[in-house]
Amino acid sequence: MAEAIPRDHDQYSCSICLDLLKDPVTIPCGHSYCMSCINECWNTNDLNGIYRCPQCRHAFKTKPPLNRSTVLAEIMEKLRSTELQVSESAQSLAGPGEIACDFCAGEMIRAVKSCLECRVSYCETHVQPHYNVPALKKHKLVKAAVIPVCPKHDKLLEVYCRTDQKCVCMHCLLDDHKSHDTVPSTIERNEKQIKLTDTQKKVKQIIQAKEKELQKMNMDIASHSDSVKKAVENSKKVFSELAKLIEKKGNEVIEKIKAEEKADLDQGTKLQKTLQEEITELKKREGVLEDLLQTDDNIQFLQNYESVSSSSGTDKLPSFSFQPYCSFEDIRKLICELAGRLETTCTQEISKTITKVSDLSAKRPTIEIVVGDRVRVKPSVVTPTHKWGSVTQFSIGVVKKIQGNLLTVDFPEQRNWTGVVSEMERVTSAGSDSSTKNDPFNIKVGDKVRVKPSVITPKHNWGRNVTHKSVGVVKDIKSDGSVVVDFPGHANWKGILTEMEQVTDDDEIGPSSLDSSIKIGDQVRVKSSVVTPTHKWGAITHKSIGVVKKIQGESLTVDFPEQKNWTGIISEMIVASTGPDILNQSLNVDSNFSEMEIVTIADLVDIKVGDRVRVKSSIITPKHNWGGHVTHKSVGVVKDIKSEDVIVDFPKHKGWKGILSEMELVNDSDTGISGSP
Repeated sequence: MAEAIPRDHDQYSCSICLDLLKDPVTIPCGHSYCMSCINECWNTNDLNGIYRCPQCRHAFKTKPPLNRSTVLAEIMEKLRSTELQVSESAQSLAGPGEIACDFCAGEMIRAVKSCLECRVSYCETHVQPHYNVPALKKHKLVKAAVIPVCPKHDKLLEVYCRTDQKCVCMHCLLDDHKSHDTVPSTIERNEKQIKLTDTQKKVKQIIQAKEKELQKMNMDIASHSDSVKKAVENSKKVFSELAKLIEKKGNEVIEKIKAEEKADLDQGTKLQKTLQEEITELKKREGVLEDLLQTDDNIQFLQNYESVSSSSGTDKLPSFSFQPYCSFEDIRKLICELAGRLETTCTQEISKTITKVSDLSAKRPTIEIVVGDRVRVKPSVVTPTHKWGSVTQFSIGVVKKIQGNLLTVDFPEQRNWTGVVSEMERVTSAGSDSSTKNDPFNIKVGDKVRVKPSVITPKHNWGRNVTHKSVGVVKDIKSDGSVVVDFPGHANWKGILTEMEQVTDDDEIGPSSLDSSIKIGDQVRVKSSVVTPTHKWGAITHKSIGVVKKIQGESLTVDFPEQKNWTGIISEMIVASTGPDILNQSLNVDSNFSEMEIVTIADLVDIKVGDRVRVKSSIITPKHNWGGHVTHKSVGVVKDIKSEDVIVDFPKHKGWKGILSEMELVNDSDTGISGSP
């Protein structure tokens, strides 16, 4: 009987939990669900007295009775039993990036399900009790994954805070997110899934429109190529009948026609490439949207929703069409007219014809290059007339001199480079408009750049501390299209030019002061040379050490033990080292070492063996805990100092261990001190 049961999981899966049906019920419209799933769906959503089928959206004015489908339940049990027998011989070891079963001893067997209630993952064998044991059947099973939990309360994330736009646990609703606008994660996902589905539909429509444009462009280019071929063939036929006297001039006309064809086809090729790249990027985006829509985990869905939900301007992408600027039918007529006058005015008329051929292409918009313009060699030029030298297709230089058809350009790689005006093109200033921002040819040494949002994983990987938000400075551009970038957290990072985009001061994300060695997560303090910080001291001092929480422009936010969310200026701060080796710090190559100083914990806290100390009032709980009878009022004597640790003898607790930065000196003039030895 088991062999006769279809093994299509989709046919026997609940469309709500995406798992095999448990306690299956069939509603009047014919669709089946787990009894607990459909009950939870109808009880959770705001129904306004209307009950809808999650699949066909059929509405019921009253809640339909939910009776267990006995036949379907028996099929489910047999299907699970059959799959268990197969899985016992087919279980595989967990590979890299896969979740292992938490109950398998010895070998790490790949998990297939994770339980949100138990917060553990199971292989095919160990998950079976969740299908058979009544108490476990109510648990929520999802595809094997790392179950996200609240880092503060170590509880399951079940609620979405719309105020802070993050997933939180039930305990968070009682403290940090009290009185915030919160909803169950299922409701938030349902709302955002509708929006994301609409975005996906729009992306698909844009892809279809772009594919139609590409198809029409292919036909236009093919037709234009046929026209050019006919013009060339006609010219060859006419000139073949002429005397040797005009053979040389005839070849010049043919070459001129081909040159114009090449110019038009270069334009068409560039448009094709641009359109194909847009389609590729849109398909990548559709794939990301599809992956997110298919995920089982609501939390993973919500956490990634914001990063992929934006249309990124795809709704208003420009249209392209191939429009050649030369009509070779006119050339054919000119050549026919030339044949009648050729014998007497051969040289003169052919020269006029070549001139008129050039005039036909005058309709193509040209950009006049003047001294001071930023230029590069056109992509259509394989080898410049005066050779490359140290210059490449990616090189961008400034026009220094123009004389006739020749120009002199200063490139970063080569000064006084000589080229031909017709082989060059002007490069608009990066960041002057949105169309040039993403053009990799506009990137030059010294520009601020970051990895494009459309690039999921760079060709040479992310490296250390580099993300989509990281902004770095271009250090070098290679002839093969690779680029070397200095990021604040990773110097000499290697990437691909086409994967990068320029960053302007307006849209820069993360640390804007690229010359600073300070980054988010660093331990910092106010420089000793700063008498009074720009934004005042507040509760901190020169000896206070805090962690950088946020950097915006030249300002930064620091969490100090004495004061949270303290605002300061980057130029007034210094990285606090925990040891004497400053070479281990992530200093920028351009940093001025004369402005830096080596700082150790002992320097920041002027405490030595024999001093009377106590725990700072700002410390709620010491790192190594309070111990038996130690409080904020307890005063003890420093017995030993080992790096960051300190050993103190208190009256009621000898050999107490603490952290040097958590302690403060006690002077004889201090009042209100009890327990002095």
